[in-house]
Amino acid sequence: MTDDKAEIKEYVRQRYGERARQAALLPVLTVDEAVCCADGTCSTDMDDSLGAFSNLYVQSELDGLPVAAVAASAGCGNPTALAGLKAGERVLDLGSGGGIDCFLAARQVGPQGHVIGLDMTPDMLALARRNAETLGVSNVEFIEGYIENIPLPEASVDVVISNCVVCLSPDKEAVASESFRVLAPGGRLHLSDIMALGPMPQEMRDDPQKWASCVSGAEEQETYLARLVKAGFVDIDITQDGDHRSQEGGLPDVISVKVVAYKPA
Repeated sequence: MTDDKAEIKEYVRQRYGERARQAALLPVLTVDEAVCCADGTCSTDMDDSLGAFSNLYVQSELDGLPVAAVAASAGCGNPTALAGLKAGERVLDLGSGGGIDCFLAARQVGPQGHVIGLDMTPDMLALARRNAETLGVSNVEFIEGYIENIPLPEASVDVVISNCVVCLSPDKEAVASESFRVLAPGGRLHLSDIMALGPMPQEMRDDPQKWASCVSGAEEQETYLARLVKAGFVDIDITQDGDHRSQEGGLPDVISVKVVAYKPA
């Protein structure tokens, strides 16, 4: 783990702030109002490098969502499709970005439920709030803060979700312990994340650019599991969920995974 956590965090903030600013330039319209092809894919004027309209979501999920919320997404999975959210549940999304997973969660928990999106990037928060206003949703809020120091009371949510954000944190042990703290007894953790298939060279760990690309912050399964166990989680399950990314130059490959864990009741 690099000693310069602040440098990594600031680089990640700048990187995703720029992503949010570019997404904010898109027209204020919903996905179903955009031009979509017969195969279910959609397109906008945004540069392809932003990964607009991720194939991680089915078209029926995207319909009705603001184009900017989808375009700002940089996820590696679809945690709301796996979390089994129930009406009335309280959900926290770590690193909520433009709000795509929050809005999907809000549909599932209904008006009696509540969804909180936590993000450290002011531009992402501004974009997410604009998207929420476009949707007219009342059961979603977005707050500023760090996933390593969650600004919520103990036992205040039923479910914690996150989409390819934990791998960006330079202090994953704090993320695990904070997630455990804010979960109510019996609550559950559902993460989509990136995992390394071998040891990551230290020079990669110390490269903020590689870290922000969801590469050098990835950890091996044994380390990942140990952090969750230390935090207090039980019934932990880690399975591959998507792409296997081959790295060049002798670097360890990484994979997309889904992580499920529970806080004892």
